[in-house]
Amino acid sequence: MASSAPPLRPAIDRTGPKPPSAREPLWRHALGECLRGLRHERGEKLSETARRAGVSPQYLSEMERGVKEPSSEMIAAVAGALDVTLVDLTLAVAESLRSAQNSMSRGATCSAAYALAA
Repeated sequence: MASSAPPLRPAIDRTGPKPPSAREPLWRHALGECLRGLRHERGEKLSETARRAGVSPQYLSEMERGVKEPSSEMIAAVAGALDVTLVDLTLAVAESLRSAQNSMSRGATCSAAYALAA
């Protein structure tokens, strides 16, 4: 007995362009972007900052790319190596997340504010 079912295809097409993500960015990605930005502002190589922080260049690279979920001690060590306080770094990451969220849901935020005002 022959089956008339269509051939199976992969559930996810990994060959085509990825649709824009409407998801909120992760903390580790925002942290990594801030760390990389601070390091570039100082004109430093990855190895220089990593040495002062007491971490391997590979680990710092993974932090900057948002691959690692670093401990608070690691974040504090890298912040210190970049001459920023943990508070200033945390505020910068929070602001980055806030601006990303605002750009994603600008219309929804306004609608919610109008609904609450009514």
